[in-house]
Amino acid sequence: MMTDELTPLHPAHRTALMIEGAFIAVPLLIAGIVFEIIGVLPTGVLIVPAVLVALWALGWAPRRRYRHKGFALGEDRLRVVKGWLFHRDTVVPFGRVQHIDVMRNPVERMLGLSTLVLHTAGSHNSSVSLPGLLDSDAQAMRETIRGHITRETDLG
Repeated sequence: MMTDELTPLHPAHRTALMIEGAFIAVPLLIAGIVFEIIGVLPTGVLIVPAVLVALWALGWAPRRRYRHKGFALGEDRLRVVKGWLFHRDTVVPFGRVQHIDVMRNPVERMLGLSTLVLHTAGSHNSSVSLPGLLDSDAQAMRETIRGHITRETDLG
């Protein structure tokens, strides 16, 4: 993977991934504790795996996912790289962009982040999302791409 030329996502994105992991870890831990108290199975049979999965979902997985994401904004294209198990390296030429969205879920709003989504012509992989950007950076990238599209339309 060629991460040395990529711009990393904002560090708050790692926090967002940890919060997403909490949506898995907390219910799992609660269930493990309840079953441990009830005593349905021998001690530790459910709580130990629940704790291990929670540690993975809250710590190891978010850090690893964060390290394996990045982007490169060129003069005429956006490159988005994601994935540590299933690697995806996508290049979107600005000339293929139909429209651009800047989206924010509740966790992203809380952390001041946004996701930039480029919708392209075609049906296969017709949209590319880039999460983990500061909202101001996502807005600026949208305007940069929009300006390029406008120039290309005016020239064509």
